[in-house]
Amino acid sequence: MGVFKDFEVRRKVVEKLERRVDRYIREQRMLVKDSEHEETVEEVFDRATVMTIYKLMNAGVIGEFKGVVSAGKEARVYAATDPEGNPIAVKIFLTKTAEFRRGRMKYILGDPRFEGMRLADRNVVYAWAAKEYKNLKLAHEAGAYVPRPIKQEKNVLVMEFIGENFTPAPILKDLPRVTEYMFLQVLRQVRILYRRAGLVHADLSEYNIFYYKRKPILFDFGQAVLTSHPNAEAYLVRDISNIIQFFRERGVAVLDLDTALEYVKA
Repeated sequence: MGVFKDFEVRRKVVEKLERRVDRYIREQRMLVKDSEHEETVEEVFDRATVMTIYKLMNAGVIGEFKGVVSAGKEARVYAATDPEGNPIAVKIFLTKTAEFRRGRMKYILGDPRFEGMRLADRNVVYAWAAKEYKNLKLAHEAGAYVPRPIKQEKNVLVMEFIGENFTPAPILKDLPRVTEYMFLQVLRQVRILYRRAGLVHADLSEYNIFYYKRKPILFDFGQAVLTSHPNAEAYLVRDISNIIQFFRERGVAVLDLDTALEYVKA
């Protein structure tokens, strides 16, 4: 009798989760304006992804979705809450985009964490989500300013929400004024990643650095590589060059590339 009771309780829980996810998907469909956006909703919430969301809700990781806060060609980021109502960010990587595999394989190949992995299209996306989660975890444990990773399941990554009232914090590019102090803050984060976490961001720019509570918070770590990666040094030079160029163009006194590299690696 107890087995049947447990089964019935579980069935009701699953049905409740299904209703919550289905309601959100219906709301998204009502907001779309054209067929291209409709296809995007269908692509984000394919059956496999919906089942992954069910699992994360059932595990007490995700409570409710609030809305899209970032939409790119490879992923959508949603503001959400955990079951206690605390804000979280849910990043859903698209599993059907061919562009994803073409643009990101160079960051997976050469990474010893993925040696021997069979990379069919969907598996590439799952590997990418796992890679971002692992990179965030390494960075966070090293003391770098990054969103705290919470959970990763297949193509869904759950992490700390950076911002207020489900509105993301401003990125460096959108700040009305930047200073030499901010430049040195960012450079220090690059140093912590390199020296303590053994990571190079590999795509760092003013577009993927929040500035929140007087701190630069680096995000988008899917392409980040270990310092042992064959292209790590080239990526590091590119990262630092991007940051120097941004601050210099905003009229800030900056270090030259060689000095900045010496500081980061010392």
